Amino acid sequence: MLRTFVAALLLPLGMAHAAGAELPKTGLVEAGAVTYGVAATFAPFEFQKDGKLAGFDIDLIDALGKKLGATPKAMNMEFKGLIPALQGGRIDIINSAMYMNPARAEQVDFVPYLKIGNMVMVQAGNPAKITGRDDTLCGKTIAVTLGGIQESQARADDKRCQGKGLAPVKVLTLPTAQDSALTLRQGRADAYYDSTPGSVMLLQELPGVFEAVGAEFESNTSIGMATRKGDTAMQEALKAALKEIVADGTYTALIAKWKLPATVSIFN
Repeated sequence: MLRTFVAALLLPLGMAHAAGAELPKTGLVEAGAVTYGVAATFAPFEFQKDGKLAGFDIDLIDALGKKLGATPKAMNMEFKGLIPALQGGRIDIINSAMYMNPARAEQVDFVPYLKIGNMVMVQAGNPAKITGRDDTLCGKTIAVTLGGIQESQARADDKRCQGKGLAPVKVLTLPTAQDSALTLRQGRADAYYDSTPGSVMLLQELPGVFEAVGAEFESNTSIGMATRKGDTAMQEALKAALKEIVADGTYTALIAKWKLPATVSIFN
């Protein structure tokens, strides 16, 4: 399964569709639209500002929609509901900075568009004396988004700690990344995991409240838009549209707009 997943990840965008981007004619929730699922609680990728959706992924789908001649229509929901909504036909794609891994690749197909890393976030002053994603997390409480990759990471850390005979990690699952940050701020958790771009944004917006500790981890994690298994028409449409916005500079401009590090690009 892992070899299949890696091979799919390395498949060149647009290989199966050399022509211009074109929206599928059938199988859509609404004709002429791309209905996408998003959990808008993961800044700077997707979040709500002044009652509206904002973030890199929101701008990205708008740019792709223009290439496809389609209107993007968002369905905002909890992260854990995204894959069931896609499988149930309530949305056409998932556009929510979804971390790609073999377990998810068994349920959906991916169109990768960024690679990112992750950081351990703690309260300013680091009262729990955590030094990174290491054994100093043993016996601590880590706040994570239910169903997100951070939950898998924290449970792997718990397994590692217990395997060494150390105190277990308490994995505190919450609906959103914002809830995790608030739980840490209130002292009900010792740490939480965030994407590297997300941690930078948080430190800028709330100086003196949080700090990042240790080295970036899983720094080559790919994120992608997800389609239903076997939906080759939508896969090809997204790949062709993405190829076009890379070629015309829109993709690079969005990375700059949202102050993401240049290393996030998978097209360097």
